[in-house]
Amino acid sequence: MTTLAHDSATLTRDALTVLQPGFTGTSAPDWVLRRLGEGLASVGLFGRNIATPEQLGALTAQLRAERDDVLVAIDEEGGDVTRLEVRAGSSFPGNLALGAVDDPELTRAVARELGRRLAECGVNLNWAPSADVNSNPDNPVIGVRSFGAEPGLVARHTAAYIEGLQGAGVAACTKHFPGHGDTAVDSHHALPRIDAGLDTLTARELVPFRAAVAAGTKAVMSAHILLPALDPDLPATLSPAALHGLLRRPVADGGLGFDGLIVTDGMEMRAIADAYGIERGSVLAIAAGADAICVGGGLADEGTVLRLRDALVTAVIEGRLAEERLAEAAARVRALGEWTRRSGGPRAAHGIEPAAGVGLDAARRALRVTPAGSSYDPVTGPAYVAAFTPVANIAVGEETPWGVGAELARLRPGTGAATYGRQDADTLGVHGLIENMLDTAGDRRIVAVVRDVHRHPWMADALDALLTARPETVVVEMGVPQAPPAGALHIATHGAARVCGRAAAEVIVGNGAGDHPGD
Repeated sequence: MTTLAHDSATLTRDALTVLQPGFTGTSAPDWVLRRLGEGLASVGLFGRNIATPEQLGALTAQLRAERDDVLVAIDEEGGDVTRLEVRAGSSFPGNLALGAVDDPELTRAVARELGRRLAECGVNLNWAPSADVNSNPDNPVIGVRSFGAEPGLVARHTAAYIEGLQGAGVAACTKHFPGHGDTAVDSHHALPRIDAGLDTLTARELVPFRAAVAAGTKAVMSAHILLPALDPDLPATLSPAALHGLLRRPVADGGLGFDGLIVTDGMEMRAIADAYGIERGSVLAIAAGADAICVGGGLADEGTVLRLRDALVTAVIEGRLAEERLAEAAARVRALGEWTRRSGGPRAAHGIEPAAGVGLDAARRALRVTPAGSSYDPVTGPAYVAAFTPVANIAVGEETPWGVGAELARLRPGTGAATYGRQDADTLGVHGLIENMLDTAGDRRIVAVVRDVHRHPWMADALDALLTARPETVVVEMGVPQAPPAGALHIATHGAARVCGRAAAEVIVGNGAGDHPGD
């Protein structure tokens, strides 16, 4: 083995090409522009990079002026996970709402409009959709980000979403392979483990991913999860058995036959970073069959990019990573960049008729409304919205608002709102918390907003105490509606996007669609 066998310039360029880093700021830093000239081929955008559509368009144009085939990626699932509308809440319901409606044409239309808006802003790779089958109702990180718990349903909506998004010229990145739905641990914090056998994985987790490949998804994102049935030692992101073996293997040999881009989930997530470090983890991921390293949700600086670049180059020189494997990965990145250059961008968006109301229509159709009796008395005056708030999912973030308070206040001026968390219940006790709530609400009707009440005993206890004191309370479940309906009126929105809150507020006040101010 000798370093003379390697072309250092080509190695360095390929190592930069396989990285998908983030950065801070609403314009591109000089270091990003400089590295694009040296081989960097992708960047990842987050809420911190976005202020307005016009600003985002200027940012992507700035990047594209340096490299016209640059992949500009974003985590824009719609619903709870939004970057385009991180400070306002999404104009689109998320996957669970679409799955609840179960109209693939609607899902296709929502994804097409979302794709049109991304393309208009110059974004050409979306780390979506989630194809996870949410088979574990206690899942802390997937939940409403999944189309549902039935593999066939998830498969048909995954395919429809991909077709809609890519029809707008934005590459889909289906995630989190081979399936994050049966976990009770968030891989942002630790390494989840799924002990299902291969037969179960084939019949459940893999069904939507096979549909995604058949639908032509341009990319697949790996999950930081351990599946001993596939690999007893390495999480899927680092596992040759999962990536090269299962995902790439031809269909005739039992694999999925995927030949597009494999992107890792964020390498700074603790499931990888704590056990392997991001440098070693990135080398192992490329060696296992990944083509692009996503990093930058929390590590968004030039130093990280240079460390990863050098780690990959050194691994090739030392024989721990095949030069051909790195070159193959870089070639796949460039191939997708070329597809987006030809198919995506603002020009593609201009050819699509806008469908501004499709998100709200989907949110309205997704509601499941259960009155306690034969009739419901709508809220006619100011209400009091009590939001029982769990700790925010890292994928969602704390910056994005949720609930029905703002929309209900628009329809019923004078409506007040407050949030109540587990710490309040621990400090005041459940009955103390409810007494505080009743004192603040006064004679206003209370609307209790919960999120995955079945996963939070303190929340369930507080809701029971509230309904005992005020049986006329309206309950809005904005997470997975696993618990039995409760309250004078129970509304399951199947997600906490802004449009889900608006649709619920319409029902609370007794208005039909379009029968209120602001339409």
